[in-house]
Amino acid sequence: MTEHGTIAFSSRTGRLLLTVTILASGMGFLDSTVVNVALPKIESELGGGLATIQWVLDSYALTLGALVLVGGALGDALGRKRVFLWGVSGFAATSVLCGIAPTAGTLIAARALQGVAAAMMIPGSLALISALFRSEDRGRAIGAWSGLAGLVTVLGPVIGGLLVDSGEGGWRWAFLINLPIAVLVLLLARTIPTPDKPELRLRTLRRVDFTGAVLTTLALLLIVTPLIEYQRLPLALVLILVMAGLVVFLVFWVVEARRERGGTIAPMMPPSLWRIRSFSMANIITLFVYGALGAVLLLFVIGFQIGLGWSALAAGAAGLPITLILAAFSARVGALLPRVGSRNLLTLGAGLVGLGAFVLAWVPSGASYWLNVLPGILVFGAGLVFMVAPITTTALGDIPVKSSGIGSGVNNSVARIAGLIAVALVPLTAGLTHVDANAGAAVLPGYRRGMLICAVLMWVGGLLSWFGFDAAVGRVGEGDQEPSPDVEPGR
Repeated sequence: MTEHGTIAFSSRTGRLLLTVTILASGMGFLDSTVVNVALPKIESELGGGLATIQWVLDSYALTLGALVLVGGALGDALGRKRVFLWGVSGFAATSVLCGIAPTAGTLIAARALQGVAAAMMIPGSLALISALFRSEDRGRAIGAWSGLAGLVTVLGPVIGGLLVDSGEGGWRWAFLINLPIAVLVLLLARTIPTPDKPELRLRTLRRVDFTGAVLTTLALLLIVTPLIEYQRLPLALVLILVMAGLVVFLVFWVVEARRERGGTIAPMMPPSLWRIRSFSMANIITLFVYGALGAVLLLFVIGFQIGLGWSALAAGAAGLPITLILAAFSARVGALLPRVGSRNLLTLGAGLVGLGAFVLAWVPSGASYWLNVLPGILVFGAGLVFMVAPITTTALGDIPVKSSGIGSGVNNSVARIAGLIAVALVPLTAGLTHVDANAGAAVLPGYRRGMLICAVLMWVGGLLSWFGFDAAVGRVGEGDQEPSPDVEPGR
């Protein structure tokens, strides 16, 4: 048994721990980017039109977004390594189910189960790094984990394109590729020290907010289902289901508030955090900008692969400059935050991303990548550089140290839920009603309307950043830079 925080970054155990956590997290990140470029081929083989495409994305995002906070709490209760390995094993098994799925319904169900496994695996990887590396090496380890996992994300669309274009049924390898990676992780993880004593922590399982997780999942399901299936449902039923989802969210809020006031169960989303202005405003902005980002990724598939007829490889490579820009400049922009402040960076970033989406909305039929697509991609990527890091930093800047973990998890969940809802809602508002793999240029008008909606969402996020934050927020000497233990949640 190893004590907390004793592993050195340069040690053999440290390198092994990094390898295991990077491979596991990379598997989750890779899956998201690989699957995106596979969506038209999935629809072509399994049928179902746009609803199939949306559900393949949203079934995974729904369970992951609703359960990721509970996944972290399970690790605390039952042991971080144990729950992490459960997540890896479950992710491997559900990836196989996705890869052999004979129908769209089977694939969607398997994707939902895959999201449950990812909700244990993804937070577990970072929890192991935080628990096992010694304090002086922890920042370096997290940086390496972020950078190398990001590199996997860069390669994802290209790898996905190669797999999907490999032949009939090539999309299935977008899921089956996870199996050998997961097996390697499980073999290597056998030699990783256990950072806690799970047999002594079983009694804390009763503190996990399972009721909150069920209510969140039910609320999201009630809201997302009618938005995706609106063509098959009466309008009255669509409205009733959405309203029911909002009521369940209200019940969730009441339950969380009662648990925060007292009791043995810790709330998964403490309402008091939302009384901190910087936290609540940053998460409201997250709803707009990450909702737009989630919808843009879907619209890229519809516009480039279906509308323009590009191959999966070409569509995957089209967005590669965005990730390369993020990898090259994110750290430099992060260094500007103490001098420039969050408000300026977030406003600039959201404005540029919105401008990039606006430019990409007007891609014509028969477009040239270099003339019609790349300029918008570059502006879009430049905006993300100024937006991604400051929004997270601002969300956590004023919350107490003891709540920093839950605050980070809430912000992550808000981002995922925003994308989940936008993937269901934006195609509806854009009039994308008849989309299948053979629709061709007929989808381009709806694609353009959808991209314009996303541009507006981004610009709203930029306006909220400008008017919602003081100029001093995020600046050294003028705003809080580190979470302070003296800051109370009602400030």
